[in-house]
Amino acid sequence: MERLLCVLIGYVCGLFQTGYIYGKLKNVDIRKHGSGNAGTTNALRTLGWKAGVITFIGDFLKCVVAVACVRLIFGGNSELSLYSLYAGLGAVLGHNYPFYLKFKGGKGIAATVGLILTVNPIMFLTVAVIFFAIVLLTQYVSLASIIIMIVFGIQVFAYGQWGGFQLDKPQLYEFYIIVLMLILMACFRHRANIKRLINGTENKTNILKIGERKEEK
Repeated sequence: MERLLCVLIGYVCGLFQTGYIYGKLKNVDIRKHGSGNAGTTNALRTLGWKAGVITFIGDFLKCVVAVACVRLIFGGNSELSLYSLYAGLGAVLGHNYPFYLKFKGGKGIAATVGLILTVNPIMFLTVAVIFFAIVLLTQYVSLASIIIMIVFGIQVFAYGQWGGFQLDKPQLYEFYIIVLMLILMACFRHRANIKRLINGTENKTNILKIGERKEEK
């Protein structure tokens, strides 16, 4: 019951579609432009730097808020880290599949990065450095997104085996399963990008040129 409540809290927080709301304020439905996605990358490509930054911050924070709410409710519980992860899962689900937008949301990376921060700040710094390094070197945001999810999974497993989460084995394995679900969901949401990466037809995102182009308008 506690796990379901945590997922529901996260899902409600995840329903705040930052990119969609920002776009509507500009009389633009970003889901009808670019990749048709309501996340950070499409907001950046469609509406420019400001929209991209605001969308990322909003999507990032809704997961942090969801975890904060769960920690406030269940503070002191021995399974708090697990409950927090369930809240993060719910936030990503709410972001990816908002019921009021016919379940057409984003891909959940910014929200997941917010979750990673709540799991462990060192893990967050690691994936942040890797993400920007890959984007700057390859200009493939999708590739960077997939790789940091895999890196997150590796870090979680290593930290968990070291005893960092202070969970009993059944709960620790449950923790691993949820993280694996997040990784698989990210890959599923990026399935079209993965096909294009394999075929060499994936769109590149030069964030510097995007900034220049939008500023000129």
